[in-house]
Amino acid sequence: MNTLFIFKLALVLLLLFIIFNLGRALFIMVKGGNKMPMSRYLGRRVLFSVLVILLLLVALGTGLISPNPTPY
Repeated sequence: MNTLFIFKLALVLLLLFIIFNLGRALFIMVKGGNKMPMSRYLGRRVLFSVLVILLLLVALGTGLISPNPTPY
């Protein structure tokens, strides 16, 4: 497997984990009465979102991915 495929796979898995944590926070908010606070899952979502942005910036900086030169 090449590096680009592994990088994209890691990004997709991180994004799915972000959506999962957002869903868990929603479930706790609606149901209530859980031992875990909702902020734990929202904090994880923010942490992994920052990680995704940093990974994208590093990949752009190293030349692993390149931005689309024409936006249309």
